[in-house]
Amino acid sequence: MQELLDHIARIQDKLGVLQKQFLQIQRENERLLQQHQSFVEKDRLQQHRLEELQQQLDLLKATRGAGSNEVDKQALEKRINQYLREIDKCIALLNE
Repeated sequence: MQELLDHIARIQDKLGVLQKQFLQIQRENERLLQQHQSFVEKDRLQQHRLEELQQQLDLLKATRGAGSNEVDKQALEKRINQYLREIDKCIALLNE
């Protein structure tokens, strides 16, 4: 009988250790999830900033080189027309 009680006690001890490990892992998981969300948000902000800088670069290239040749003029005109279409879409959505 004592042997059975000893066995049950060892199982309870192991269960206690496993519960502590589970709680530690759960806290670590929550911390990592928060860290992941933070990285995702930083990545999103950096992507947005990169897009803004790329647009500025494109605009700068187009405006500085607008007088240089016909290809540049067409590219600038195409870009302006694209902006106008986007503005028209936004205005249409606002009017709905």
